[in-house]
Amino acid sequence: MKARVPEEYNELVYIAQIMLEKVDFFLNRHGITADHIDMQKVVDRFTAEMLLGLEGKKSSLRMIPTYIETDHEFLTEVPVVAIDAGGTNFRAGLVSLKRNGQPDVTDMVNEAMPGIEGEISREAFFNTMAGYVRPLAEKADGIGFCFSYPTEILPDKDGILLQFSKEVQAPDVVGQLIGKNLLEALGMTEKKIVLLNDTAATLLAGKAATAGEEYDSYIGYILGTGTNTCYIEKNSNILKKPDLDPSGRQIINIESGAFGKAPRTDIDLVFDRTTNEPGKYTFEKMFSGGYLGGLCLSVLKTAANEGVFTPDTTNNLLSLDQLTTGEVNDYIRFTATGRGPLNICIRNRDDEASCVRIIDTLIDRAAKLVAANLASVVLKTEKGTSRDRPVLLTIEGTVFYKLHNFKSRFEKYFRKYLSGDKQRFYQFTGVQQSSLIGAALAALID
Repeated sequence: MKARVPEEYNELVYIAQIMLEKVDFFLNRHGITADHIDMQKVVDRFTAEMLLGLEGKKSSLRMIPTYIETDHEFLTEVPVVAIDAGGTNFRAGLVSLKRNGQPDVTDMVNEAMPGIEGEISREAFFNTMAGYVRPLAEKADGIGFCFSYPTEILPDKDGILLQFSKEVQAPDVVGQLIGKNLLEALGMTEKKIVLLNDTAATLLAGKAATAGEEYDSYIGYILGTGTNTCYIEKNSNILKKPDLDPSGRQIINIESGAFGKAPRTDIDLVFDRTTNEPGKYTFEKMFSGGYLGGLCLSVLKTAANEGVFTPDTTNNLLSLDQLTTGEVNDYIRFTATGRGPLNICIRNRDDEASCVRIIDTLIDRAAKLVAANLASVVLKTEKGTSRDRPVLLTIEGTVFYKLHNFKSRFEKYFRKYLSGDKQRFYQFTGVQQSSLIGAALAALID
């Protein structure tokens, strides 16, 4: 004889089912699920924007030449200064590459970026950095500088700052040559300096870490506070730079976070208008760590206004001012302690299930968008057609590795797309301190 299921249990299950059906109706009505993303269309649009950027035509992808070639070997047993400056942190060290390809890092410096604590002049900005690295620069002839702010790289591998992020307040530095000004502040204008961003540094770090293994090409990708991608392109395809040696190849900084042709929903558009720079870097606002928490809150508030949650939870969500990606991740991972403000807002298990379903759907969508981004770049390389020579993707960033279920879902979408007639062979890797190591490697290219 079957055990009798209590009527109150059946009623609870029924209520929970109704609540989740209401959530799914909401998500589908706004088109915010991964199923609403046609991956082929995103790849086609991304590829088209890449081509326009390489031609120097109007495009949301800037396709910035780095003038860093990767076909050369790295010098070994030669010390260089490696600098990693981005966000709020400034790190530097003395780095040399051992004969076995392993980096040797000594004399580490960890400081705050100048301009973080208040506005400073151009002279103060460069003099502060020079003070950080002068003892290191006295021991080496070359400097590799990973400068992770929008910068136009020049053929001599110096760069002109286009803009700072909001954390750094040094407006007089915008438009200045970063390498030249640093060397002048050091009083060491004879030294060689190579400027690059963190994505290019990540690519180089992955290449060096896998020395001796056979790869057809290399891609660097970062998904943390922001997102970006770089890859190796033939000079002959960089039509906006006709003076390049057509037989050469170099790293291209895509600035992929600015991709402007992704399928955004009405909620994405509303959220974009709440950010500091509406209309800019709209792709990364759909999934990067600096924005995902805010986007989740916008979606949850929209759901609350549309009757998805009970009245108490609705009122709590509508009064919540901000939500970080870390807080979203803590909540959906069901961390025993520290589940953040959502744990206070959500007043019952049905609302919790609805909230988790919404956040999980946004993570799933994010994974598919990132898969489309990287699949576009793999196909653009025209490499990885042989199992014996895959494309190496070096990936860094806490969101990629730590966001709940993100990595496994990304791999599922990526693997499924790059199969059949599009089949490509690839391998993933990560490198500790990739920005610092990659900066050193840029100065060690023979």
